[in-house]
Amino acid sequence: MADFHYDVDADGIATITWDLPGKSMNVLSLEGTAELDALVDKVLADDAVKGAVITSGKADFAGGMDLNVIAKMAEMAGDDPARGLFDGIMNFHRITRKIERAGMDPKTNKGGKPIAAALPGTALGIGFEIPLSCHRIFAADNPKAKIGLPEILVGIFPGAGGTTRLTRKLDLMTASPFLMNGKLSDPQAAKRAGLIDEVVPANELLSAAKDWVKNATDADIVKPWDQKGFKMPGGAPYHPAGFMTYVGASAMIHGKTQGVYPAAKAMLSAIYEGAQVPFDTAIRIEARWFTQVLMNPSSSAMIKTLFTNKTALEKGAVRPEGVTDMSVKKLGVMGAGMMGAGIAFVSAKVGIEVVLVDRDQEACDRGLASVAGILDQGIKRKKVTEEKKIEILGRITATPDYDALKGCDLIVEAVFEDPAIKATVTKAVETQLEPSAIFATNTSTLPITELAKASRDDSRYIGIHFFSPVHKMNLVEIIKGKNTGPEAVAKALDFVRQIKKTPIVVNDERFFYANRCILPYVNEGITMLAEGVEPALIENAAKLLGMPLGPLQLADEVSIDLSVKIVKATQAALGDDYKGTEAEGILFKLFDEGRMGRKSKSGFYSYDDKGKRTGIWQGLRQNWPVADEQPDLITVQHRLAMMQVLEAVRAFEDGVLEDIREGDVGAILGWGFMPWSGGPFSWLDIIGADKAVEICDGLTARFGERFSTPNMLRKLSKDGEGFYSRFGPKAKAAA
Repeated sequence: MADFHYDVDADGIATITWDLPGKSMNVLSLEGTAELDALVDKVLADDAVKGAVITSGKADFAGGMDLNVIAKMAEMAGDDPARGLFDGIMNFHRITRKIERAGMDPKTNKGGKPIAAALPGTALGIGFEIPLSCHRIFAADNPKAKIGLPEILVGIFPGAGGTTRLTRKLDLMTASPFLMNGKLSDPQAAKRAGLIDEVVPANELLSAAKDWVKNATDADIVKPWDQKGFKMPGGAPYHPAGFMTYVGASAMIHGKTQGVYPAAKAMLSAIYEGAQVPFDTAIRIEARWFTQVLMNPSSSAMIKTLFTNKTALEKGAVRPEGVTDMSVKKLGVMGAGMMGAGIAFVSAKVGIEVVLVDRDQEACDRGLASVAGILDQGIKRKKVTEEKKIEILGRITATPDYDALKGCDLIVEAVFEDPAIKATVTKAVETQLEPSAIFATNTSTLPITELAKASRDDSRYIGIHFFSPVHKMNLVEIIKGKNTGPEAVAKALDFVRQIKKTPIVVNDERFFYANRCILPYVNEGITMLAEGVEPALIENAAKLLGMPLGPLQLADEVSIDLSVKIVKATQAALGDDYKGTEAEGILFKLFDEGRMGRKSKSGFYSYDDKGKRTGIWQGLRQNWPVADEQPDLITVQHRLAMMQVLEAVRAFEDGVLEDIREGDVGAILGWGFMPWSGGPFSWLDIIGADKAVEICDGLTARFGERFSTPNMLRKLSKDGEGFYSRFGPKAKAAA
């Protein structure tokens, strides 16, 4: 079945309709590319056809390119994958350039056929790059639609002409949020920004585009960059008007990426070099830089983790087989604090009926007010209407009455991190539930198997760990107790899918997966502080790795008192097996001095009256003097990175993680682990097991057994394999 369909109306206007069979969203494949190419040729060759409209037969225009196409282009080239990628990209350029020039005379710019794009909904990536090559872009007035070029978010950049065209359609300064931040816009905002040309009522979309095609003149279809005397808007790099923009862009890119994201730097290089040459040379330069990025292992790892693996997990890659749909119809949320209110919000937002319960009506009302506050922020940003706010709040019943929980098929308990309180709530709630209901506890550290002992049926008890703030964090960690059954797992996964978040499923052990890996990172930073390492070196070393927060800043964000509470709880749970660290002494001292972190406007950092960080607290250097001899940057980075990575490997080795895809996705979405690396397992595959063992052995010799190489990693080194070649989905399928 064809991806594109073609028809011509009585006025001689051809309509090329993109409608990928069996899919809810159009994505461009190699086969679809060839079809589009042939249909454009058909338009240009038929004298009876006056012009064309490219549109979609679906609610949206397109979600971009099937990223598996990139791998195919490389594979088809055999021993020269870079050549295969470059030639494949230039083929896309050839097609979009054919649309753009539309058969016009190269000398006079006359005689071409007008081609418009008609976007019924979302148009992303190459799904927007194709419209950018058309002569006019119409979009339906659909506030849910998203238009833009988000490629930078998965480790690449718009490489099918989007980078070159947008900087010529707008200017570098105006285009930068859309190119360098992957900013997406609804149709009205896209028109105001100059991304598209017209916004029309949905039922007039095709007719408006056809009317324009019917009346377009030669002058209407010549792009500015194909006109004689074209000058770069905003000025070229060495023009007085443009010089500071390009200098500033370079500084901004480096400041945001710390030099570890190759795509951003490559994109700016393509823009800078392309701005100094004619358009056809510029898109060739863009293709060369895009090829270089695609050949970079960082970009491959980001695509694999943030697109392929993330999508697979969201579509149920680890969902138990044979369990029917377990979508939530009525949700009970126990605890109306920050977490409970956030869970209620994301659930009601997608249409789930929610009962929000706390100890008294005053607490319930505060929780409902928190939800209203989130919605008010959305209204300020023009993302939510007053009507939508009323609709969402109307789905939430905030009450201290447990009777209101009758009929709930899922409970998410989000009360204090105290096993006794959780047990009391569990027993009280379950008296109101049908036997088929599932009970979930939102906890970040407490073992699920122990908490499940309070339940009437531990097979229907599960952990669901939301990250804070719930409405912003995309990851949800689902934890199976020793007796948790497949229906509870399916219920949790289906719920996470409903609220449009990304799940990972792990087995029960103290701290689960995310906190198990992030706490050693924080502790290592504090340990180095105790050793006399300059605090600025610790923090900047982390940021140069691509970590969003240094370990000291993260400790402040988490709060010192929570860290102290976790230490004490772990000491109590492990007893004589507990091993103390140098970091604890620093945490306890800050706690005793009332420096609780950002929430108290004092911690490892100093803060102003508004809670804004003003710099590292000078008292750190007074209480823990800086040593005369400082370690080199690489050593500090290896210590910070390996403390996280080794814990991830041990979690997989211990069976806490069952799938390395979840380990990579969870690390990036859960605590921001070096996104450029694709996650801890992808990073180990990039540097190679041999190098990883060498680093670990060196750190172990200098700093102790916490850096000892896991047996699994040492075996991969011995066998000459990587994590994905041994444990990835292809390896599992072949086993």
